[in-house]
Amino acid sequence: MFDQIRPAIVLTVLLSAVTGLAYPLAITAAAQAVLPGQANGSRIEREGAVIGSELIGQNFTQPGYFWPRPSATGPDAYNAGASTGSNIGPTGKALVDRVAGSVQTMGGGPVPADAVTTSGSGLDPHITPQYAAWQIERVAQARGVEPAEIAEIVARVTEGPALGIFGEPRVNVLRLNLALDEAAGPAEGR
Repeated sequence: MFDQIRPAIVLTVLLSAVTGLAYPLAITAAAQAVLPGQANGSRIEREGAVIGSELIGQNFTQPGYFWPRPSATGPDAYNAGASTGSNIGPTGKALVDRVAGSVQTMGGGPVPADAVTTSGSGLDPHITPQYAAWQIERVAQARGVEPAEIAEIVARVTEGPALGIFGEPRVNVLRLNLALDEAAGPAEGR
């Protein structure tokens, strides 16, 4: 009987070693060699300390900073551990009421869609150039600088479509706010 079970045990151990150890280690080594920044989480560092990731939004609420789109991660905004879709349909009363309330909070006039809607993950670090432009006056006033100076910073950090054809132009909010701090000094709070 052991002659029949032995090949199964040997094959299980061998495949476990290959698929559970060798393959993951090889892929990790290749990723570190070819794309180390992405393999390590696309971290953003300032003065040697990790302050965020290009891939996960952060909650900025002070008037001197650009605000991200709303987060769908519950009471703690941009909590990566709570990332999930809301599963609320575009005509669902809960979504319509929440968006209408957000529009009223923002002044009641026309606002960019990403100012009042969440992304699928609730963690999107980007906003549209239109939403960034909509915020320029507030940020400039809070920082005591000319709106044209803020607009130039927005234009500088706006990313185009991937490979020039995939996706839409976008602005990474953390990168934009860091560029603001470099140009005009940190704003109060966050």
